[in-house]
Amino acid sequence: MAIEQDSAVPGWWQALGLPGLVDLHVHFLPERMERRVWHHFDNGGPLMGQGWQIRYRQPVEERVALLTGMGLRAFPALAYAHRPGMAADLNAWTLDFARKVPECLPSATFFPEPGVLTYVRQALDDGVRIFKIHLQVGAFDPRLPELDPVWGLLAEAGTPVVVHASSVPVPGGCVGVQPVSEVMRRHPRLCMVIAHLGMPEYEDFFDLAERHERVALDTTMAFTSFAERGMPFPQRLSPRLRELGLAGKVVLGSDFPTIPHAYAHQLDGLEGLGLGGDWLRAVCWENAIRMI
Repeated sequence: MAIEQDSAVPGWWQALGLPGLVDLHVHFLPERMERRVWHHFDNGGPLMGQGWQIRYRQPVEERVALLTGMGLRAFPALAYAHRPGMAADLNAWTLDFARKVPECLPSATFFPEPGVLTYVRQALDDGVRIFKIHLQVGAFDPRLPELDPVWGLLAEAGTPVVVHASSVPVPGGCVGVQPVSEVMRRHPRLCMVIAHLGMPEYEDFFDLAERHERVALDTTMAFTSFAERGMPFPQRLSPRLRELGLAGKVVLGSDFPTIPHAYAHQLDGLEGLGLGGDWLRAVCWENAIRMI
């Protein structure tokens, strides 16, 4: 069943027998920060050529209505810090946003800086259910000693952390599987969700998920026309992708609203894999529900 329009999304998940969708990679940001992010995408960057057309530029209230109208029952407002002194304020904003939007999961971020353990602990006390960090944008090493107690705290709490750890859009010293692999070696109970299935280093991050009980991957932009043009998914990994999904280790992600295609296109890419209804039900609902 092709899913070409967002209006077809509710019928798709209903046909699977699901009560809706859970997407663990959605962004809502403070207005000034959002404008800067969109400006970056509009004006190009690594792998974006002359930029791309962001599909969903509606006011915040309309974007929330679009998601809930498609049947998203839970999604975060993932924000992430790219320099010191940002994270605590971002966390206050995302928590306030979640209070106003019932479907929004309380989310937070952190950065290697003085006081990081204090505000992460406070975020957990305030009910945060998912964290996000971006190792490339933040340009920091997850193995830094000041982050070690933070990883330990999150492992103890069982709270998932969505981590952009792969080398897309550009390689760097802090990305790739090795840094996060060492974090997992120190904190094997940590629930780490690798963004974008780890593209383009799919196999390296599949290995990581298979080695560690609580490492998962999100589908964000994988199998879309954009990703398949430059970072195609290796078909030989399809059996492993199926096993990982059925084992609770793959969850739905989209990058809404900063995407150049309809939300439905992400789901159509998953449908087109031909991995079966049980796999789709696990990825689009069951795995994330257990995780959060």
